[in-house]
Amino acid sequence: MDGATPLSESELLFEDLVRSVHACDPIEVLEAADRYGRAIGLSKITVHLVDLQQHLLVPLTGGPILDIATTAAGEAYRHDTLRLVEGGAEELSLWLPLKDGADRMGVLHVRTSALDEPTLRRCQTLAALLALVITSKRAYSDTYVRRTRARSVQLRTEMLRAFLPPRTLGSARGVSTAVLEPAYELGGDAFDHSITRDVLHVVILDAMGHDLASGLTASVAMAGARGARRNGADLSQLTDSVEQALVTWLPERFCTAVFAPLNLADGLFSWSNCGHPEPLLIRGGSLVDGAMCRPPELPLGLGGIVPDTPPRTVHRLRLEPGDRVLLYTDGVTEAHDREGRMFGLERFADFVIRAAAAEEPPPETLRRLIHSIRDHQGESFTDDATIMLVEWPPERRVPPPRSV
Repeated sequence: MDGATPLSESELLFEDLVRSVHACDPIEVLEAADRYGRAIGLSKITVHLVDLQQHLLVPLTGGPILDIATTAAGEAYRHDTLRLVEGGAEELSLWLPLKDGADRMGVLHVRTSALDEPTLRRCQTLAALLALVITSKRAYSDTYVRRTRARSVQLRTEMLRAFLPPRTLGSARGVSTAVLEPAYELGGDAFDHSITRDVLHVVILDAMGHDLASGLTASVAMAGARGARRNGADLSQLTDSVEQALVTWLPERFCTAVFAPLNLADGLFSWSNCGHPEPLLIRGGSLVDGAMCRPPELPLGLGGIVPDTPPRTVHRLRLEPGDRVLLYTDGVTEAHDREGRMFGLERFADFVIRAAAAEEPPPETLRRLIHSIRDHQGESFTDDATIMLVEWPPERRVPPPRSV
């Protein structure tokens, strides 16, 4: 086109990279990115993905496995920010977070002899592109999954993990993040979350037992909730739909659950509690005792056994900016050490309160919290432990675009 500004060589190279990744297999994508990096003057590009338990950062194309707690790469992952360190021999190491929206996937390692602002921006753009491509390709390839697992998972765990969404999703208007253990031997715990323009939907489930039928129960309940939600059901209709699914297909199984939509525009938090531990409200640096305590109701799946089951109650609470809501299964607070001492509700809530006071991002808080619970139990879990944290953050003004 006459008068159009011609693309620079680096822009043309990036354009070629974007076009080529569609036809690449999962590892060829990374090799193509490394070739692009060398073409723009970088020494080496390596992608590290986080392992299943968020202890390690695992390289996809060779190199050492890195500990999240003690390395610069781990620091970039934990704090969701870039880290630049001297690598020796006049080489710099740049670590950039890899994210699928709000969900932390790993880090991108860039080695280079020099780093100016245009190169840094190209690296950040490359990290964004690779996150999108990896997210797309891991949906139908086992390559990335196999690299991030330290050992085999049980059948019921594989079934449940096929249903689970990313650990974290959200925006500046609201965030939901979750963790669950034991990562390789899940029984019947599960979580779900989904976001639309103005509503953040969250679900936490705890199915009876620790066998394949438990995983199937949680999977049917999750599918029932998703189907009802996507068909436009309100909260009462959604819980009825899940109840009917369990009574129809798994008449001898039940599960506890909390279903909760958060209106991101006005902070209205609605929930239906089906025999589950009550949610906790953290406001202004402290736990609000009894804020979400309501009369207990039956678990899901008992409608065919208990006659005249009353309709589920929908509770409502208006959140204040900065509020955090904690959802959890009983395997969290009842986790016990060798002397039988439980982790407990007080320690559980205090951990999150202290992290919020330090302005730690919610995903990192839950990563450290589930590791603390694991340590309390001597590196093992006697029951599934699932935690969800929902945050309605203070209003954040979008800064005006910088003038060029």
